[in-house]
Amino acid sequence: MSVIDLEGSGPTSRIYFSQRLRLHYVDWGNLGAPPLLLVHGGRDHCRNWDWVATALRKGWHILAPDLRGHGDSQWSPDGNYSTAAYVYDLAQLIHQQELAPVTIVSHSLGGNIAIRYTGIYPETVNKLVAIEGLGLSPQQTARRVGRPIAERMRNWVDEMRALSGRLPRRYASIEDALKRMQEANAHLSPEQARHLTQHGVNLNEDGTYSWKFDNYVRADSPYGMTTAEIEELWARIICPTLLVYGKESWASNPEDDGRMQHFKNARVVSVEGAGHWVHHDRLQLFLDLLRDFF
Repeated sequence: MSVIDLEGSGPTSRIYFSQRLRLHYVDWGNLGAPPLLLVHGGRDHCRNWDWVATALRKGWHILAPDLRGHGDSQWSPDGNYSTAAYVYDLAQLIHQQELAPVTIVSHSLGGNIAIRYTGIYPETVNKLVAIEGLGLSPQQTARRVGRPIAERMRNWVDEMRALSGRLPRRYASIEDALKRMQEANAHLSPEQARHLTQHGVNLNEDGTYSWKFDNYVRADSPYGMTTAEIEELWARIICPTLLVYGKESWASNPEDDGRMQHFKNARVVSVEGAGHWVHHDRLQLFLDLLRDFF
Protein backbone atom coordinates (compact mmCIF):
# COMPACT_ATOMS: atom_id res chain seq x y z
CA MET A 1 0.00 0.00 0.00
CA SER A 2 1.35 3.44 -0.87
CA VAL A 3 1.25 5.94 1.97
CA ILE A 4 1.16 9.68 1.36
CA ASP A 5 4.33 11.49 2.42
CA LEU A 6 3.64 13.54 5.54
CA GLU A 7 6.84 15.58 5.26
CA GLY A 8 6.48 19.33 5.03
CA SER A 9 4.35 21.79 6.95
CA GLY A 10 1.77 20.24 9.21
CA PRO A 11 -1.37 21.71 10.75
CA THR A 12 -1.64 24.43 13.38
CA SER A 13 -3.06 23.59 16.82
CA ARG A 14 -6.07 25.64 17.90
CA ILE A 15 -8.35 25.76 20.95
CA TYR A 16 -12.06 26.36 21.37
CA PHE A 17 -14.40 26.06 24.37
CA SER A 18 -17.57 24.02 24.81
CA GLN A 19 -19.41 23.49 28.11
CA ARG A 20 -16.37 25.03 29.84
CA LEU A 21 -14.09 22.37 28.35
CA ARG A 22 -10.91 23.41 26.58
CA LEU A 23 -11.08 21.49 23.32
CA HIS A 24 -8.35 21.11 20.72
CA TYR A 25 -8.43 20.98 16.94
CA VAL A 26 -5.91 21.29 14.15
CA ASP A 27 -6.27 23.68 11.23
CA TRP A 28 -4.60 22.80 7.95
CA GLY A 29 -4.82 26.34 6.56
CA ASN A 30 -6.15 27.48 3.16
CA LEU A 31 -8.67 29.78 4.82
CA GLY A 32 -10.50 30.86 1.67
CA ALA A 33 -11.29 27.31 0.53
CA PRO A 34 -14.53 25.42 1.32
CA PRO A 35 -14.53 24.08 4.91
CA LEU A 36 -14.02 20.36 5.54
CA LEU A 37 -14.31 18.79 8.98
CA LEU A 38 -12.59 15.48 9.75
CA VAL A 39 -14.04 13.83 12.87
CA HIS A 40 -12.21 10.86 14.43
CA GLY A 41 -13.59 7.83 16.25
CA GLY A 42 -13.50 6.58 19.83
CA ARG A 43 -10.16 6.32 21.65
CA ASP A 44 -8.53 7.96 18.63
CA HIS A 45 -7.23 11.46 17.91
CA CYS A 46 -7.34 14.16 15.25
CA ARG A 47 -3.93 13.31 13.79
CA ASN A 48 -5.25 9.98 12.52
CA TRP A 49 -6.58 12.03 9.56
CA ASP A 50 -3.13 13.38 8.57
CA TRP A 51 -2.88 11.31 5.38
CA VAL A 52 -6.36 12.33 4.23
CA ALA A 53 -5.76 15.98 5.16
CA THR A 54 -2.39 16.09 3.39
CA ALA A 55 -3.95 14.75 0.21
CA LEU A 56 -6.91 17.18 0.25
CA ARG A 57 -5.55 20.32 1.88
CA LYS A 58 -4.95 22.25 -1.37
CA GLY A 59 -8.64 22.22 -2.24
CA TRP A 60 -10.16 22.59 1.23
CA HIS A 61 -9.90 24.49 4.50
CA ILE A 62 -9.54 21.43 6.75
CA LEU A 63 -10.20 21.32 10.48
CA ALA A 64 -9.86 18.15 12.54
CA PRO A 65 -11.05 18.27 16.16
CA ASP A 66 -10.04 16.11 19.10
CA LEU A 67 -13.28 14.95 20.74
CA ARG A 68 -13.66 15.73 24.44
CA GLY A 69 -11.59 13.25 26.44
CA HIS A 70 -9.45 12.42 23.41
CA GLY A 71 -6.15 13.59 21.99
CA ASP A 72 -5.17 17.02 23.30
CA SER A 73 -8.70 18.00 24.34
CA GLN A 74 -9.62 18.33 28.01
CA TRP A 75 -11.16 15.40 29.86
CA SER A 76 -14.70 15.93 31.14
CA PRO A 77 -14.49 16.46 34.94
CA ASP A 78 -17.69 14.48 35.53
CA GLY A 79 -16.97 11.80 32.94
CA ASN A 80 -19.74 13.07 30.66
CA TYR A 81 -19.20 11.48 27.27
CA SER A 82 -22.80 11.23 26.14
CA THR A 83 -23.59 11.46 22.46
CA ALA A 84 -25.53 14.66 23.19
CA ALA A 85 -22.40 16.24 24.69
CA TYR A 86 -20.31 15.27 21.67
CA VAL A 87 -22.94 16.66 19.29
CA TYR A 88 -22.95 19.94 21.22
CA ASP A 89 -19.16 20.19 20.94
CA LEU A 90 -19.33 19.69 17.17
CA ALA A 91 -22.14 22.23 16.88
CA GLN A 92 -20.07 24.74 18.85
CA LEU A 93 -17.01 24.32 16.64
CA ILE A 94 -19.08 24.80 13.47
CA HIS A 95 -20.88 27.78 15.02
CA GLN A 96 -17.82 29.50 16.49
CA GLN A 97 -15.69 29.10 13.37
CA GLU A 98 -18.60 29.96 11.05
CA LEU A 99 -18.04 26.82 8.98
CA ALA A 100 -21.59 26.25 7.73
CA PRO A 101 -22.34 25.06 5.17
CA VAL A 102 -19.63 22.46 5.84
CA THR A 103 -18.58 19.11 4.40
CA ILE A 104 -17.90 16.41 7.00
CA VAL A 105 -15.85 13.22 6.79
CA SER A 106 -16.09 11.07 9.89
CA HIS A 107 -15.25 7.68 11.36
CA SER A 108 -17.02 5.37 13.84
CA LEU A 109 -17.99 7.38 16.96
CA GLY A 110 -17.22 10.53 14.99
CA GLY A 111 -19.58 9.30 12.29
CA ASN A 112 -22.31 8.72 14.84
CA ILE A 113 -21.86 12.28 16.10
CA ALA A 114 -21.70 13.81 12.61
CA ILE A 115 -24.77 11.93 11.38
CA ARG A 116 -26.87 13.04 14.34
CA TYR A 117 -25.62 16.62 14.04
CA THR A 118 -26.57 16.63 10.36
CA GLY A 119 -30.05 15.36 11.17
CA ILE A 120 -30.48 18.17 13.71
CA TYR A 121 -29.04 20.89 11.46
CA PRO A 122 -29.50 19.55 7.92
CA GLU A 123 -29.18 23.01 6.35
CA THR A 124 -25.60 23.41 7.64
CA VAL A 125 -24.02 20.37 5.94
CA ASN A 126 -23.18 20.22 2.23
CA LYS A 127 -22.02 16.62 2.06
CA LEU A 128 -21.49 13.90 4.65
CA VAL A 129 -19.18 10.88 4.68
CA ALA A 130 -19.31 8.39 7.54
CA ILE A 131 -17.06 5.36 7.86
CA GLU A 132 -19.02 2.82 9.90
CA GLY A 133 -20.81 5.59 11.80
CA LEU A 134 -24.27 4.13 12.39
CA GLY A 135 -23.34 2.29 15.57
CA LEU A 136 -24.73 -1.07 16.63
CA SER A 137 -26.74 -3.26 14.27
CA PRO A 138 -30.53 -3.27 14.74
CA GLN A 139 -30.29 -6.70 16.39
CA GLN A 140 -27.64 -5.53 18.88
CA THR A 141 -29.61 -2.37 19.61
CA ALA A 142 -32.79 -4.35 20.24
CA ARG A 143 -30.99 -6.63 22.71
CA ARG A 144 -29.54 -3.65 24.53
CA VAL A 145 -32.70 -1.58 24.85
CA GLY A 146 -34.70 -4.71 25.64
CA ARG A 147 -33.11 -4.88 29.06
CA PRO A 148 -35.00 -3.09 31.87
CA ILE A 149 -33.78 0.43 32.63
CA ALA A 150 -32.91 -0.56 36.22
CA GLU A 151 -30.62 -3.28 34.91
CA ARG A 152 -28.99 -0.90 32.43
CA MET A 153 -28.48 1.72 35.14
CA ARG A 154 -26.99 -0.80 37.58
CA ASN A 155 -24.61 -2.07 34.90
CA TRP A 156 -23.61 1.51 34.08
CA VAL A 157 -22.96 2.33 37.74
CA ASP A 158 -20.81 -0.79 38.08
CA GLU A 159 -18.92 0.06 34.91
CA MET A 160 -18.27 3.66 35.95
CA ARG A 161 -17.18 2.53 39.41
CA ALA A 162 -14.73 0.08 37.86
CA LEU A 163 -13.40 2.74 35.47
CA SER A 164 -12.87 5.17 38.36
CA GLY A 165 -10.22 2.82 39.71
CA ARG A 166 -8.65 2.04 36.36
CA LEU A 167 -5.34 3.83 35.89
CA PRO A 168 -4.07 4.69 32.40
CA ARG A 169 -1.92 1.85 31.15
CA ARG A 170 1.78 2.70 31.14
CA TYR A 171 4.18 1.54 28.45
CA ALA A 172 7.90 1.46 29.10
CA SER A 173 8.67 2.78 25.62
CA ILE A 174 7.13 4.08 22.41
CA GLU A 175 7.96 0.69 20.90
CA ASP A 176 5.75 -1.08 23.45
CA ALA A 177 2.85 1.27 22.70
CA LEU A 178 3.50 0.78 18.99
CA LYS A 179 3.08 -2.98 19.36
CA ARG A 180 -0.33 -2.43 20.96
CA MET A 181 -1.32 -0.16 18.08
CA GLN A 182 -0.35 -2.82 15.57
CA GLU A 183 -2.31 -5.46 17.49
CA ALA A 184 -5.43 -3.26 17.23
CA ASN A 185 -5.19 -3.00 13.44
CA ALA A 186 -3.07 -5.49 11.52
CA HIS A 187 -3.66 -3.58 8.26
CA LEU A 188 -1.49 -0.64 9.37
CA SER A 189 1.88 -0.17 7.73
CA PRO A 190 4.82 0.32 10.15
CA GLU A 191 4.90 4.01 9.18
CA GLN A 192 1.19 4.48 9.84
CA ALA A 193 1.33 2.67 13.18
CA ARG A 194 4.30 4.74 14.37
CA HIS A 195 2.70 8.03 13.35
CA LEU A 196 -0.59 7.18 15.08
CA THR A 197 1.26 6.05 18.20
CA GLN A 198 3.51 9.09 18.44
CA HIS A 199 0.53 11.44 18.27
CA GLY A 200 -1.64 9.22 20.48
CA VAL A 201 0.46 9.03 23.65
CA ASN A 202 1.64 11.34 26.41
CA LEU A 203 5.04 11.07 28.03
CA ASN A 204 4.53 10.53 31.77
CA GLU A 205 6.74 12.13 34.41
CA ASP A 206 8.41 8.79 35.15
CA GLY A 207 9.41 8.31 31.52
CA THR A 208 6.65 5.88 30.57
CA TYR A 209 3.97 6.48 27.94
CA SER A 210 0.16 6.39 28.20
CA TRP A 211 -2.62 6.81 25.66
CA LYS A 212 -4.12 10.29 25.66
CA PHE A 213 -7.79 9.32 25.94
CA ASP A 214 -9.75 9.31 29.20
CA ASN A 215 -10.72 5.81 30.33
CA TYR A 216 -14.25 7.07 31.03
CA VAL A 217 -14.87 7.30 27.26
CA ARG A 218 -15.14 3.49 27.36
CA ALA A 219 -18.41 3.62 29.32
CA ASP A 220 -21.63 2.74 27.51
CA SER A 221 -24.40 5.23 28.34
CA PRO A 222 -27.45 3.53 29.91
CA TYR A 223 -29.94 5.73 28.06
CA GLY A 224 -30.16 8.18 25.18
CA MET A 225 -32.18 8.70 22.02
CA THR A 226 -34.65 5.97 21.17
CA THR A 227 -34.27 4.01 17.94
CA ALA A 228 -37.28 5.85 16.51
CA GLU A 229 -35.73 9.23 17.36
CA ILE A 230 -32.41 8.28 15.76
CA GLU A 231 -34.21 7.08 12.62
CA GLU A 232 -36.12 10.38 12.59
CA LEU A 233 -32.80 12.26 12.50
CA TRP A 234 -31.50 10.05 9.69
CA ALA A 235 -34.62 10.88 7.67
CA ARG A 236 -34.02 14.63 8.16
CA ILE A 237 -30.63 14.52 6.39
CA ILE A 238 -30.97 16.17 3.00
CA CYS A 239 -27.37 16.37 1.80
CA PRO A 240 -25.66 13.67 -0.29
CA THR A 241 -24.39 11.05 2.15
CA LEU A 242 -21.76 8.36 1.66
CA LEU A 243 -21.67 5.46 4.12
CA VAL A 244 -18.42 3.49 3.89
CA TYR A 245 -17.89 -0.01 5.30
CA GLY A 246 -14.93 -2.38 5.41
CA LYS A 247 -15.81 -5.91 4.37
CA GLU A 248 -13.49 -7.32 7.07
CA SER A 249 -15.02 -5.20 9.84
CA TRP A 250 -17.35 -6.18 12.67
CA ALA A 251 -19.79 -3.42 11.70
CA SER A 252 -23.14 -4.26 10.15
CA ASN A 253 -23.78 -3.00 6.61
CA PRO A 254 -26.95 -0.82 6.54
CA GLU A 255 -27.88 -2.12 3.08
CA ASP A 256 -28.15 -5.59 4.57
CA ASP A 257 -29.81 -4.75 7.90
CA GLY A 258 -32.47 -2.31 6.69
CA ARG A 259 -31.16 0.96 8.10
CA MET A 260 -30.66 2.47 4.62
CA GLN A 261 -34.42 2.84 4.18
CA HIS A 262 -34.39 5.79 6.59
CA PHE A 263 -32.01 7.91 4.45
CA LYS A 264 -33.25 10.08 1.60
CA ASN A 265 -30.01 10.64 -0.30
CA ALA A 266 -27.40 8.09 0.76
CA ARG A 267 -25.42 5.28 -0.75
CA VAL A 268 -23.20 2.59 0.74
CA VAL A 269 -19.76 1.54 -0.45
CA SER A 270 -18.24 -1.67 0.92
CA VAL A 271 -14.46 -1.86 0.63
CA GLU A 272 -12.54 -5.08 0.06
CA GLY A 273 -9.41 -5.66 2.13
CA ALA A 274 -10.43 -3.19 4.83
CA GLY A 275 -11.56 -3.49 8.41
CA HIS A 276 -13.03 -0.82 10.67
CA TRP A 277 -10.46 1.86 9.74
CA VAL A 278 -11.09 2.03 5.98
CA HIS A 279 -9.26 5.38 5.68
CA HIS A 280 -6.10 3.66 6.95
CA ASP A 281 -6.52 0.19 5.51
CA ARG A 282 -7.25 1.30 1.92
CA LEU A 283 -6.10 4.92 1.93
CA GLN A 284 -5.75 5.49 -1.81
CA LEU A 285 -9.07 3.84 -2.58
CA PHE A 286 -10.74 5.92 0.13
CA LEU A 287 -9.26 9.12 -1.28
CA ASP A 288 -10.55 8.17 -4.73
CA LEU A 289 -14.01 7.63 -3.21
CA LEU A 290 -13.89 11.06 -1.57
CA ARG A 291 -12.76 12.86 -4.71
CA ASP A 292 -15.51 11.21 -6.77
CA PHE A 293 -18.10 12.03 -4.09
CA PHE A 294 -16.99 15.63 -3.72
